[in-house]
Amino acid sequence: MRRPAVTLISIAALLLLGGCSSPPPKVDPALQFIDQTQLPPADVSLAIPGLGPCTDNPDRTLRLASGEPVTVLVHGCFSSSGRFRALAQVLAFHGQQTACFTYNDRDKLALSAGLLKASLDQLAQKTQNKHIALIGHSQGALIARKAMVDDEKVGRAAKLRLVTVSGPFAGIAAAKTCGNPVLRTLSLGIVGAICQAVTGDKWSDITDASPFIQVPGKLDGQVQDYLKIVTNESGSCRRANKGGCAESDDIFSVAEQRNRVVDSDPLVKIIEVKAGHVEIVGDTRVAPAKLIGILQENGIIRPTAPGRTDKLGQLLTTLYESD
Repeated sequence: MRRPAVTLISIAALLLLGGCSSPPPKVDPALQFIDQTQLPPADVSLAIPGLGPCTDNPDRTLRLASGEPVTVLVHGCFSSSGRFRALAQVLAFHGQQTACFTYNDRDKLALSAGLLKASLDQLAQKTQNKHIALIGHSQGALIARKAMVDDEKVGRAAKLRLVTVSGPFAGIAAAKTCGNPVLRTLSLGIVGAICQAVTGDKWSDITDASPFIQVPGKLDGQVQDYLKIVTNESGSCRRANKGGCAESDDIFSVAEQRNRVVDSDPLVKIIEVKAGHVEIVGDTRVAPAKLIGILQENGIIRPTAPGRTDKLGQLLTTLYESD
């Protein structure tokens, strides 16, 4: 029985890779910059570990208007800051500046959350405006929320808004084998070794039995509100082929995104939307119209000025056909 069991474990562990977005595309030099025409002039240049422009430009210096709010975006695994370039450009179109958090997606999630917290602390200390909105997608949603729990303060005067999108707060179902202590013991360590090889150090954080999932913590008092966007991804398709679906966009079930402790927080507002896992944040085939609408309705993205709707449509067409 040992050999079939090990085979089953291997398959289950490999399925964990399905819980991430597609790898970022090859970097096009033309996509390493954001049009800042609508942004207020930058008056500070900041070198903050982990934070940089929402592009894959190797220059990670943040150039910001210190008196304006900042929206910080946190990508999921198999991704990068450049993954959010188009969304950052949409924010820039509305006069809102952004930064992106970059991390090693094989590290423990608690470690990445600690690094994010430290980065936000520096950002709050080095800017005059202390309003920071934090948006995390997928694995980035877990990291973003964990950075906001009340074990430490983020920049003593910071005023924080939290948005999570498609986060598996109940743990990743495909990781259940990795979280089974009996199987880990009976396999003489093979289960843990396989899970470690596939996902890195974070494997013990993403199971439904992990302390990271079971004890998510209470949000810090500096968090003013929390918008949790749950995606109903059933039947969604990332890439069609000859009338069928060549690649599913159904990554996390609604049940995987629900967590009693997280969902019962008095600050949380939960919105469930029918959208695929990558579709919700946009890719090269579709603009994230649903996400933009939700963020505008909830004051995260400013309303589109009268007379600029057509220009926004043109921008979305350009961004999501060229990225």
